[in-house]
Amino acid sequence: MTKSNEFSQLDAPLEVSTSPALRFEVFARCSTTKARASKMHLPHYTARTPMFMPVGTMGSIKGITTKQLGALDCHVILGNTYHLGSRPGPELLEKAGGLHKFMAWNRGLLTDSGGFQMVSLLRLANITEEGVEFENPHDGKKMMLTPEMSIGLQNAIGADIMMQLDDVVSSLTVGPRVEEAMQRSVRWLDRSIKAHKRPTEQNLFPIVQGGLDERLRTISAQELVKRDSPGYAIGGLSGGEAKGSFWRMVSLSTDILPTNKPRYCMGVGYAEDLVVCSALGVDMYDCVFPTRTARFGNALVRTGSLSLRQGKYKDDFTPIDKDCDCPTCTNYTRAYLHNSVTKETTGCHLVTIHNIAFQMRLMYDIRRAIICNRFPAFIRDFMKTRFGKTVPLWIVDSLKSVNVDLTVPDETGYSVTPIEDDFQKEPNW
Repeated sequence: MTKSNEFSQLDAPLEVSTSPALRFEVFARCSTTKARASKMHLPHYTARTPMFMPVGTMGSIKGITTKQLGALDCHVILGNTYHLGSRPGPELLEKAGGLHKFMAWNRGLLTDSGGFQMVSLLRLANITEEGVEFENPHDGKKMMLTPEMSIGLQNAIGADIMMQLDDVVSSLTVGPRVEEAMQRSVRWLDRSIKAHKRPTEQNLFPIVQGGLDERLRTISAQELVKRDSPGYAIGGLSGGEAKGSFWRMVSLSTDILPTNKPRYCMGVGYAEDLVVCSALGVDMYDCVFPTRTARFGNALVRTGSLSLRQGKYKDDFTPIDKDCDCPTCTNYTRAYLHNSVTKETTGCHLVTIHNIAFQMRLMYDIRRAIICNRFPAFIRDFMKTRFGKTVPLWIVDSLKSVNVDLTVPDETGYSVTPIEDDFQKEPNW
């Protein structure tokens, strides 16, 4: 499964940034869009970007071993400080020598700060200038999470990349609360930087906030750049906002953030979003979607997804994807998986393996297209396969902003008609 090194034919990087625990090298830039292909040297692994990071909230991905993740060419996986701080807890992780050793993973780790739980568990949280008071969902006890405590927990976990604790509000929130959260996040960043005890071993990424307000997003990004961090995240999106607003906030952020530092768009995992955001200049992504949807029997393919629970697959003896060389597609048929996902967990585990492999292969193809300077053609081929002759308007507009106009026929005659819907489930031929 592990791909060959797509950077092997490249010589010196075009642009470099060096921090005590991270070296970021931009090796190729798309001549049309804002996409770039880079190497990110972390304490435990050299990741290649753009990349997707599977989410292992509590130090594991359901049904998958770390050995399997390595074989699938995962570079970095994500854990959550809020959950890891509750169980197994920092004392046990310190005794184990950090999360890498605890979970037997020798590649990159990124830990989210716990700030997202302000939105997802808001009924359990009380937010003040000091921090966030949570109700532990495991035992019901109160738990205060301050910027200092978040960093302390993440120092104990030992991830290659740590995220600052930020004041997260829903992307649908408007009014003064959005600016309050953005300004507080900047203050919490300064407290996080001060509390960080392992700057030569771990990287602290700040998070751009500001909701869907261009002025606030601009202020946030500009303030974070002043701190000269090893890398930067774009947060507070993928929360149900209109996709037209989503891509504009992403593009605004990448226009301001340094070109020689990694940019991480949090909570993004749909295939079309990965292609679009890479064109907008993003390097890193994470999302629970590929693994969560697998547990419901949904397999990802370039045309969308296959719901293997449906009866039409009970006599289908082809693999999920004939072009996929993952262990699932190599050894099992849709008929077997249909029978398994409707009755036992084995099928869901096998679909999880395929979905992670799908994400890794997509990111490899994106990197390769950027390196070969054919990314615009790759975008067109991808959209033709995924959507056919109609494509959501937000995708058309976002790509047009970086000089890829899908409404203009290419050399094959392919062009699209924009539709107002943010989502299109299946290709329209």
